[in-house]
Amino acid sequence: MSNYEKLKEDPITQDPPPYSDKDSQPTKDPKPTKSLSGSEPHCMGWPSNPVPSQYQHYVAAGTGSHQVSILQPPQATIIIRGPPANEPDYLAYSICTMLCCCLPLGIAALVYSIKTQEGNFNGDVISAKRNSRMARILNHTALGVGCFCVVMYIIIIATLYWQLKNQHPLD
Repeated sequence: MSNYEKLKEDPITQDPPPYSDKDSQPTKDPKPTKSLSGSEPHCMGWPSNPVPSQYQHYVAAGTGSHQVSILQPPQATIIIRGPPANEPDYLAYSICTMLCCCLPLGIAALVYSIKTQEGNFNGDVISAKRNSRMARILNHTALGVGCFCVVMYIIIIATLYWQLKNQHPLD
């Protein structure tokens, strides 16, 4: 009868004992189980049974006590960049709209312009196009808001000048 069949006939229903500092020292099991492997290596300084006796019956059937984990060298990771994209980044336009037209929209356009440059450098055409389009939209919006504010300022100054001129005639 094989070890696997013996384990099937006599299932162990108890849970393994919890881990504690006492478990780190070897203990004697009154009824040690036999090793699941047929022959054990006794050369090259290998222990005859590296699994403590109290845990031997929890070892899955077919696993030997002389199995060693296989160490593999680290795998090399190769990162291949695509060709650089050529999307316009609108950096100068973003700086001008930030300083002259509308500061909040200009800052947002500047951020998207920088993201477009990064996408162009990394070869990420999709993100470069998306960020370039967003930078252009924000720049046009900032320019529109800036022009609207300048026009409103001129209208308000002209209206105030006209009202002051009509209240005090210089004749």
